[in-house]
Amino acid sequence: MSRVVRTEPLRGEPPVRLPGDPFSVVVLLRGYAEPEGVGGAVRADGSVTLILPRASRHREPPSEGCEAKTALEDAARGPILVDTGGPWARERLLGALAGQGVAPADVTLVVGTHGHSDHIGNLGLFPRAALLVSHDFCLPGGCFLPHGLGEERPLRLGPGLEVWATPGHGGQRDVSVVVAGTALGTVAVVGDVFERDGDEGFWQALSEDPVAQERSRKRVLGTADVVVPGHGAPFLVVREAWSPEAEGPEARDQEEPPETPDAREGGPPTPSPSLGTEV
Repeated sequence: MSRVVRTEPLRGEPPVRLPGDPFSVVVLLRGYAEPEGVGGAVRADGSVTLILPRASRHREPPSEGCEAKTALEDAARGPILVDTGGPWARERLLGALAGQGVAPADVTLVVGTHGHSDHIGNLGLFPRAALLVSHDFCLPGGCFLPHGLGEERPLRLGPGLEVWATPGHGGQRDVSVVVAGTALGTVAVVGDVFERDGDEGFWQALSEDPVAQERSRKRVLGTADVVVPGHGAPFLVVREAWSPEAEGPEARDQEEPPETPDAREGGPPTPSPSLGTEV
């Protein structure tokens, strides 16, 4: 028996808040990528996501000392920002943070999923925060710490909060942030591992390593209930068990899953699946 995965958009305009314990997720800004003019030009910006601990958010930032023992605890004790958008979105970012009662000085950790300008263009707004940009982890003041992050070894920031190595789009050093325990389950903030919901057929052309990225995508779909992509609205991941043998010879020949109702009780009619992948 296989599991067939389909996705559907998560309704709502930013900020989209997913309460949780011990961490809540707020999608502050929705990324986009739109063709402009001729010659392949694209106007784009990356999604920006805030992760808030259940405890009081307004605390002192991480210390500037290089103490590896406490660095990860310090980094995750206050508001965490995943990607910052491009510098052209500076005022939008500041306004979105203010709408959540967060000032730049309150942010204790900024995670940059990869090194493209539309994802880390506002790092300068957060000089008091620890930074994890791709695989580089440093404390305020420029103290870089080893961490051992790899595809088989997530970086644990707190209960139910991890950074995963998800290589592919920008090379071998892309990362994603995975948050368990929200109202909709596990949320994966993935940068451009997924460009948007329904990106099959074009993400490969934007990838530096499509083979590695395909592996990262399958890993995300195998765990996440909600995915925050780099350039589109968050989307739900719906998993369905499917066995062709149970449907008889005709179904085995077609090897297609049956239609299923919407996963949310009392929700709207099920949209056409954006993705059909066996995992």
